[in-house]
Amino acid sequence: MVFTNSLSSYYEKFLATGEVKCIDEEIPFEIPKGWEWARFGNIVNHSPQVICEDNFEVAFMPMALIDAGYRSSYTFEKRYWRNVKSGFTKMQKGDIAYAKITPCFQNRKSFILGDVPSNIATATTELNVIRIYADTFARWYLLYILKSDFFIKEAKYKGTAGQQRVLSDYVKSKLLPIPPRKEQDRICDKLQEVLPIVDNYDKFQSELNSLNSTIGERLKKTILQEAIQGKLVPQISEEGTARELLEQIRQEKQKLVKEGKLRKSVLSDSVIYKGDDNKYYEQVGKKCLDITEQIPFETPKNWVWTRLSHIANIYTGNSISETEKKSKFTDVIGRYYIGTKDVDFNNRIIYDNGIAIPKQYEPDFRLAPNNSILMCIEGGSAGRKIAILNQDVCFGNKLCCFSPFVGIGKYMYYYLQSPSFFELFNLNKTGIIGGVSIAKVKEILIPLPPIKEQQRIVAQIEKLFEQLR
Repeated sequence: MVFTNSLSSYYEKFLATGEVKCIDEEIPFEIPKGWEWARFGNIVNHSPQVICEDNFEVAFMPMALIDAGYRSSYTFEKRYWRNVKSGFTKMQKGDIAYAKITPCFQNRKSFILGDVPSNIATATTELNVIRIYADTFARWYLLYILKSDFFIKEAKYKGTAGQQRVLSDYVKSKLLPIPPRKEQDRICDKLQEVLPIVDNYDKFQSELNSLNSTIGERLKKTILQEAIQGKLVPQISEEGTARELLEQIRQEKQKLVKEGKLRKSVLSDSVIYKGDDNKYYEQVGKKCLDITEQIPFETPKNWVWTRLSHIANIYTGNSISETEKKSKFTDVIGRYYIGTKDVDFNNRIIYDNGIAIPKQYEPDFRLAPNNSILMCIEGGSAGRKIAILNQDVCFGNKLCCFSPFVGIGKYMYYYLQSPSFFELFNLNKTGIIGGVSIAKVKEILIPLPPIKEQQRIVAQIEKLFEQLR
C-alpha cells in the first residue's frame, strides 16, 4: 500500500514483511485529494482463468482483427472451444486485453471484451489480459490508462527491435493514479464525450499534413498537364505552327542520315491529322488508320500530335557485368557510365560514381549526348527516374536516351514528367518487374507546339516551379 506522511512524502508499506520505503522519486505527478497511488499488480488479476465446454462456440481474434486507437473496437471469427483452448490467450466478457508486442502496444491495440459467443474469446498470444476484482474499478478507466502516453511511453521492453514485448514487471510495478469509484465513471463519461472530437481533429490534421506534404508535387503535375494541353501560355499566330516544326525536324533528320549519324529508317515518319469528321487519323505510308481513341485530349489548332520517335533519337544503353565492371571500369579515367541507381527521383544525376569507360572501350558503348534526356524504363523506377544530361555519357541498358532534334529537349523533358505521359507509359508496361520496351516507348504520342511556344511554355513552367520551392 502507498501512503503519505505529514511532510507530504510518499511511502510504500509491504504488507508481507512490514517494510516501509520512501518512493518519492517514483511519483510522476501530484494527484487530487481523495485519490491514491497503487501498483497495477496489486489491484487487478493479471492471470485470470477461463473455463468452457469443448462443444461451445467462442470468439477468436487474431491481432489483425483488433483495432488500434482510443476505442474498444474489434471483430472476431468463430471457433469451437476444443480447437482453440490450447495455445491461445483466453478471456471472458468484461476482461481487458492489451497487445504486449511492438508496435501494436504503442498503437493502442487494447479493448474490453463485450458480447461474444458464449461470452468467451481466445486470441493471439501477443495479448495480456487483466480482470477486475468485483466492481472495484471502472473498466473504461483502466482501459484509458492502458492507452495513455503515461503508460505507453515509459514502458520497458525485452527482445529485438521491431519485435519487442513489454515487460511484465513494468506492468505490475507501474504506479497508477486511482480516483474514487464514482469519479472514475465521471472521468470516463467525459473522455467518451470528447475523444470522438479529438479523433475527428486528428483525422483532419492527418489529412492536412498529407496535403501539405504533397501539395507541391500535385501542383507541379497540374502545371505540367496544363502546359502540354496548351493552357499554360497563350498561342501566338505569328509563331507559326507545329506542322512547320515537324518539317524542320524532317530536314534535320535527312541531314543526319546523309552524314551517317542516323539510319535511313528514321525518315519513315507517319503524319497525324484531324479529319473533317473530327476524328484523328494517322497516315503511315499508304495506310490511313483511325487513331481517335489513342488521342487523350484536344490541343490548340497550331499544335500537332506525333510519335516520340519522330522528334527524337531514342535508344537504350549497354549493360556491364559485375566482373567487367570491377576489372575494367572501376576507379579508372574515362567517360562517366550512368546506371539506373545514378539517376535519382529528384531529376539529378550522380556522375562521379566510380564507374567510367576508358577511351579504348568507348566504341563498344552507346553515347547519350549533352542536353539529352535519360529515363529509366524498367523495374520499380520505370518512368519515375528522369534527368537532363550536362555532358556526354555512356549509360546502362535499363535507361533510355531521348536525344531530341532541333532544340526541343526541355519541352520533351517536362512532357515526360506529365500525368498524361505517365499514364500512357504505365499502359504499356509488361512483365513481372514492370517495364516498357524501347519499341513501345517510341510509339507513345506527344502533343507538339511550335518551337517558340515551347520556349515560352518551358520558361513559364520553370518560373512557377521556382515559386513552389
